[in-house]
Amino acid sequence: MKILVLNSGSSSLKYQVIDMENEKVLAKGYFERIGQANSFLTHKVNGEKHKFEHYAKNHEKAISFVLSRLTSPHYGVIKNLDELSGIGHRVVHGGEKFANPVVITDEIIQGIEECIELAPLHNPAAILGIKACKKLVPNMKMVAVFDTAFHQTLPKERYIYPIDYEYYKKYGIRKYGFHGTSHQYVANRVAELVGKDIKELKIINCHLGQGASICAIQNGKSVETSMGLTPVGGISMGTRSGDLDPSVVTYMMKKKKLKPEEIENILNKQSGAYGISGVSVDFRDIEAEAASEDERSILALDNFHYLVASYIARCAVAMNGFDILTFTAGVGEKGQDSREAICDYLEVFGVKIDKEYNQKVKGDEAEISSQDAKIRTFVIPTNEEVMIARATMEL
Repeated sequence: MKILVLNSGSSSLKYQVIDMENEKVLAKGYFERIGQANSFLTHKVNGEKHKFEHYAKNHEKAISFVLSRLTSPHYGVIKNLDELSGIGHRVVHGGEKFANPVVITDEIIQGIEECIELAPLHNPAAILGIKACKKLVPNMKMVAVFDTAFHQTLPKERYIYPIDYEYYKKYGIRKYGFHGTSHQYVANRVAELVGKDIKELKIINCHLGQGASICAIQNGKSVETSMGLTPVGGISMGTRSGDLDPSVVTYMMKKKKLKPEEIENILNKQSGAYGISGVSVDFRDIEAEAASEDERSILALDNFHYLVASYIARCAVAMNGFDILTFTAGVGEKGQDSREAICDYLEVFGVKIDKEYNQKVKGDEAEISSQDAKIRTFVIPTNEEVMIARATMEL
């Protein structure tokens, strides 16, 4: 059984074809700048990377070209589309409507559209991808997998905001959480590595990249997470502010006479580590400047590490302790210095890593705990695509 996994962005498209016999990735790629004259596709197959300069005016044209590459005699991995058993779509926001992956129907598409207000940057792109596939491969079974679904197990006292209850009842304003497929994958994988039933474990997973979130996983379920109504909430990130005193936002708006769209852009794209450092949206660039003793870059990293550690402590409270700490995503998997700095804050909980070995782990699956640590710490490369493929295969 072969599954195509699609992740549609506003002007991009990521994809993988996975053979579910052994969960091997047969091909994967990234279509960038959809709708622009210089759009192009990077397609990887058999260990080789191929770049195609190809104008795709919309997602339908982009997906059509991707399907032609997948069935190509030179670049393909399937003879025809009938070899695909289904298509899994990543959808960022499912609100309270979707607590599990679902087979896509017209009613499901309508439900995703009703969540657009909660994710105006993400859900419209997912809908474009779904509708394009319906047109190009009308008889193909498709499944929607939601970033928010894994967090639908949060207790109400942890997802409700302390504002007029009317805003929750009428507009759905509450904490939802994101990166659910990543948190779920890592939790299941680390349970395999330690040889225990996931229901016996208390896991805190740190998904640290351009977007970043922390999740407390008890009995295999999400019981606390950092991101909120939107992916801007929680800890600070590459360009996103994370949690702020609400008055900071209104004060900024008054001072600079900003419109809602303008302040939203600032909090999404001009804040976080980039906002403090003024250097780059890429943590690697900020780390390089910090190594050269740039004060703002050092401050940006110190702030990020402290906030991550603080939210880990909050997750520990949610579960009355924890057994395992995991790091994943770009910074989590490859940021050795960040892992060390975060773990230094957590020695009070029994977290202690082998600092010498930690420096050698960059993108690999490994345990980095010291021998005398009370809490086991792991680096686990995430695999959201395989989670989407599994859900698609199951449904």
